[in-house]
Amino acid sequence: MSSFLRITGLMFKRSLIRIVRNPVWVMIGLFQPILYLLLFAPLLDDLPMPGFENTDALNVFVPGLLVMMALFGAGFSGFGILDDLRDGVIERFRVTPANRMALLLGMMLHDVMIFLLQCALMVAAAALMGMTANLGGLLLLFGLLALLGLMMVSFSYAVTLIIRDQSALAAMLSTLTQPMLLLSGVLLPLTLAPSIIQTLADVNPLSHIVDASRSLLNGNFDDSAILLGFGIVTVLTWLCMWWASRLFRQATA
Repeated sequence: MSSFLRITGLMFKRSLIRIVRNPVWVMIGLFQPILYLLLFAPLLDDLPMPGFENTDALNVFVPGLLVMMALFGAGFSGFGILDDLRDGVIERFRVTPANRMALLLGMMLHDVMIFLLQCALMVAAAALMGMTANLGGLLLLFGLLALLGLMMVSFSYAVTLIIRDQSALAAMLSTLTQPMLLLSGVLLPLTLAPSIIQTLADVNPLSHIVDASRSLLNGNFDDSAILLGFGIVTVLTWLCMWWASRLFRQATA
């Protein structure tokens, strides 16, 4: 176990050094969500939203933005290992006795940490604009986001290890994430959507995670969407990590 943790820590440190040398990428990942927060959120103040009549628009909108950041931030983190694949770094791991899962987990945890840092900055910006949040719910929300981030990072790594081409990877991830975004109620609650859209959204796991995020931020702990959201993201995280680790072992076998 100590060897596993040491290898994970070394890989985490290796990935972190890249961000320390070029921290601008952290802010670039916030650019689009901040624009939505500043330019789109004010349009929702007077919009009647069924099921959210007594809730501030920011309290409805910001949880969706956080999930959107997971899709387009953590979900595209696989680009970070493309250079390692092209330069043969992943190939060199095959001659080391290091645990393959520890190598992979160290890189993943770095991406999850960056994602959570961006989420914290987003919440701080929203608070400056007047958003109020339940403290306990906010802490649980970051636990949910950590699982969601790990799920999306694992998924992105797995797709990258299969495709290994920058242009094809961008097209594939965009094709997969766009419909998930539109059917998750990120920008507007699905209570505003036609019944056919709501039916399609019910099979989208992200829509349930968005519902759970909104309930947590507003302190609605008796909402069944919270347990459903945690259950879905836990199962999907495990599956995506298993898939990514299996592909990584094959790449370094």
